[in-house]
Amino acid sequence: MRISDFDYELPEELIAQEPLAERDASRMLIVDRKTQSWSDARFSALPTMLRASDALILNNTRVFPARLQGTRVPSGGAIELLPLRRIEPNIWETLTRPARRLQKGSRIAFSSSSLQAEVVESLDKGVRLIRFESDRPFDEVIEELGDTPLPPYIKRDQHSARDDRERYQTIYASERGAIAAPTAGLHFTESVLNELGTRGVRVAEITLHVGYGTFEPVRVDDVAQHHVAREWFSIPSEAEQEINQAHARGGRVVAVGTTTTRALEASVDAGGNVCAGQGWADLTITPGYRFRAVDALVTNFHLPRSSLLMLVSAFAGRDLILSAYRHAVRQGYRFYSYGDCMLIV
Repeated sequence: MRISDFDYELPEELIAQEPLAERDASRMLIVDRKTQSWSDARFSALPTMLRASDALILNNTRVFPARLQGTRVPSGGAIELLPLRRIEPNIWETLTRPARRLQKGSRIAFSSSSLQAEVVESLDKGVRLIRFESDRPFDEVIEELGDTPLPPYIKRDQHSARDDRERYQTIYASERGAIAAPTAGLHFTESVLNELGTRGVRVAEITLHVGYGTFEPVRVDDVAQHHVAREWFSIPSEAEQEINQAHARGGRVVAVGTTTTRALEASVDAGGNVCAGQGWADLTITPGYRFRAVDALVTNFHLPRSSLLMLVSAFAGRDLILSAYRHAVRQGYRFYSYGDCMLIV
């Protein structure tokens, strides 16, 4: 398939720039794969659409304020850094902008004298190995200096968006390590989770630290040639039990988000069981993939020509998904990270 097969028209005004005041007030498009149909609802109604035999799986990763603003020494030119992955205690793979100005040996200064940095090595696609130098733990310093790494289609001042530190987190975020939120989880409230429990739906948590691969553009025409960068995940034994027991009793495993989906599908053994453990999810899901762990999916609306739209199309079928997206556009749904969502059954 070609990347052009995963395109659609989206008016710019439908790209959500701010979150709703109430998380569970989001709209939710229910897509039924069996009947090839859809219907409109509100996210607050999610508990009524699940069964007591189901298991709902959440990604509890927590976004850290990874976007750093610095200046190149001695020129003073502005530099933006997004640490992606820790290689050594003080060396990170870091997305840089503008990358052409940063070569091996380049020095970077920050607003706080307690942090400096040096480029150790130049990698591909604007990524550099950067050594951060500080008289305090780097994690402590970045909490003070860093901004929430909002997606580029949210066009407002990063520095003025201090509320995003909590709003661009799920309410159950606990495991620090993501550079982007698992946005399907942003709709959940304590009220929704409590009602799920009241109805007998089992809820379990896994961790996948969302990395650059989740929003890296697809730069090839043939989608079979695209590879999504690996992301670290952990599945505890409690989640393994809930998932496998749900299948054993005839229930559905409902993944909240493409990140949860990727972690679960990466951990299935030859017998079709999800296995506890941790490691790197190195799985690219495109149409033709056979899902073995996930039976239903809560997901936001994704960018055209993206790996996430390909994953959702693999789950529900490209034609059905693109038809549902066109309906969402006509009905004025809000798109992307702070937008509305879908429940695909």
